[in-house]
Amino acid sequence: MRTPLYPKERQTMRIKLATICFVIGTLLAPIASHAADSESDRTHPLTFVKDSVITTKIKAKLADEKMSSLAHIKVDTDKKGAVVLSGRARTQEEADQAVSIARETEGVTSVSSTIRIKKED
Repeated sequence: MRTPLYPKERQTMRIKLATICFVIGTLLAPIASHAADSESDRTHPLTFVKDSVITTKIKAKLADEKMSSLAHIKVDTDKKGAVVLSGRARTQEEADQAVSIARETEGVTSVSSTIRIKKED
C-alpha cells in the first residue's frame, strides 16, 4: 500500500522533475540546432520534396505553353532552388522563354541554361 505524499514531499518531487526536464532540454539543445542546420542536406526528405515541387511547377508551365520543343527541355533543381535547364529548343526565342518561365517560378533562386538550338535539317 502506498502512502500519500505530503505537501512538502510533493513540492520536492516537482522540483526534482523540473530539474531533470531542464537538464535534458539543455543537453538536447545542441542536437536540435544541428538538426535545423542540416536542412541543406540533400538526403533530407523535405529538401528533396521542395526541389521536386519547383521542378514540377516549371515543367507544368513549360507544358502549358504548348510548344513542342519546350517538352524536350530538362529541368533540374538543386538544394538551394538553383535551376539548370538543358535539352534542345527550335529557336533562341523558345530557349529564352523557357529561362523566363523558370525565373518567374516561386522558390527559384537562380537559373542557368545549357539549352541548345536545334538546327534545321
